[in-house]
Amino acid sequence: MSESTRSPRRGMCAAVLSLEAITLGLTTPVMISVAGVDTSTALWVGLGLAAACLLLAGMLRKEWAYGLGWVIQGAAIGLGLVIPLMFVLGGIFALLWASAYFLGIKIERERAAAYAAFDASGSGSTEGRGEGA
Repeated sequence: MSESTRSPRRGMCAAVLSLEAITLGLTTPVMISVAGVDTSTALWVGLGLAAACLLLAGMLRKEWAYGLGWVIQGAAIGLGLVIPLMFVLGGIFALLWASAYFLGIKIERERAAAYAAFDASGSGSTEGRGEGA
């Protein structure tokens, strides 16, 4: 994939989701042992959210997947109703997600403007942008 088409937003958001999957997966034993949640419910919620994070990290090529990422952030915060510490951890991951999302959009916009200015300057060469590799 060339440097001009690689999405910094996708990479950063996928990293956040991957790390969040670990955290959400580790909530499963906490829900069972500390919060007293039924084992099957804890497995479905904890491991289900972890699997959703990992699947979603791979689907970030589609714009709608970012919307689902926001839903995952809400679910992680909502898990605080069962495990109060998840209000804090979910909030931290939501802030990381928002930072990755909005900073990624800004980088993509500035990169597109720089490439457009470069192309408009008359040097239509693609050397240095990694398109030939």
